Amino acid sequence: MQTWNDVIRLANNGSPTPPRRLEKTNAEWKKELTPEQYHVTREHGTERAFTGEYCEAHEAGLYACACCGTPLYDSRTKFESGTGWPSFTQPVEDNVIKYKKDVSYGMTRVEALCNVCDAHQGHVFPDGPAPSGLRLCINSAAVRLVTTKEPAAQ
Repeated sequence: MQTWNDVIRLANNGSPTPPRRLEKTNAEWKKELTPEQYHVTREHGTERAFTGEYCEAHEAGLYACACCGTPLYDSRTKFESGTGWPSFTQPVEDNVIKYKKDVSYGMTRVEALCNVCDAHQGHVFPDGPAPSGLRLCINSAAVRLVTTKEPAAQ
């Protein structure tokens, strides 16, 4: 389980090797993504609070990167943070999220990116629930929910 100390260490020293890499030109990304997805993921934008598709979602499944389809977050780690963005306590694997120091807008934060395609996801903060204490504050436009089918009761 990652903690804030792990996030800071990774932001300062580099992320683990991703499961794979996917690189495309900006023109290729623009063809594949909606304007909002492109703005958020490729231009490091932020959707308005409480407007994202997954802010209030409670369906079971995995949240995959909107750009490359890599599973990033499990719905079982999603929680109501009251911030207006979907929030998670952990990525599904230690090597799928890249952490990067972000000093934009006169603040120091830690940016969360897809480690496979470098898509901006959002930011991570040390004010989440136990046991990790992490709040990965993620833009809905940066992910898509891949629902899982529960086995039928017998």
